[in-house]
Amino acid sequence: MKPADFRFHHRLRVRWAEVDMQKIVFNPHYLMYFDCAIADYWRALALPYEAAMQRLEGEVFLRKTTVEFNVSARVDDPLNVALRCDRIGTSSMTFVGAIFRDGQLLTTGELVYVFADPITQTSRPVPAPLRAVIDAYEAGQPITRVQTDDWATLHEPAAAVRTAVFIEEQGIAREDEWDEADHTAVHAVVTNLLGMPVATGRLLREGALGSGTARIGRMAVDRALRGSGVGRLVVQALEQAAFERGDRRIVLGAQRSAEGFYQRLGYRPEGAPYEEVGIPHIGMAREL
Repeated sequence: MKPADFRFHHRLRVRWAEVDMQKIVFNPHYLMYFDCAIADYWRALALPYEAAMQRLEGEVFLRKTTVEFNVSARVDDPLNVALRCDRIGTSSMTFVGAIFRDGQLLTTGELVYVFADPITQTSRPVPAPLRAVIDAYEAGQPITRVQTDDWATLHEPAAAVRTAVFIEEQGIAREDEWDEADHTAVHAVVTNLLGMPVATGRLLREGALGSGTARIGRMAVDRALRGSGVGRLVVQALEQAAFERGDRRIVLGAQRSAEGFYQRLGYRPEGAPYEEVGIPHIGMAREL
């Protein structure tokens, strides 16, 4: 068994609190590593777990875990926890896992989950849409759809994400969130294979017509999926739309908490930091 046998990888570093006097990881922590990796696996499927399970009218419960220990991990080791869904039965899903240190196999595991009624915890058949999402991911197929269009077409999914992020989470007043610019903007929305919108943004013209500069704004990503890559898909879709209409430069106002995200996409700070609706921002830009 080697890292290349798995599509999903969760990376972590062993902390002092997880080791004994010999600086060897306590055995129960390997179960925690697999459990943390499973939580990240759902993010890799672009599924905000709680909302997705509500839509599927069920819950996933761990029924059995088997762990085989080969070599001990030590404090400060960088670990790679790899997982794959090996089998989906009528109501169960079996995951095979392995923990590696620099390519060396340390631990293997098998985790059996059951899809069940969230109240009674009695098993139910794994829903066909969930089965399709997992099969697509394991086969290396796209697990999201990115759509760019006008406000009339994308109003409902874009508004759902923006309401959850800006109004409900960040406390921005409704009258500050919606404006006339929505009706002239190009909007992008990312949906997962369950049809749930998980990220959005919009593209405006900056300055006079023909200036060649566009502005990205109203970027919002479902809280459970930040860092999973869906925000990058929105930015790339809007950049493509800008390029196709002849724009050669994009500017944006980034919340300071997201500054690193935009820097990784090639944007650089411009000007002094400022506040907008009570939230610290920084201007950023990049050439197309």
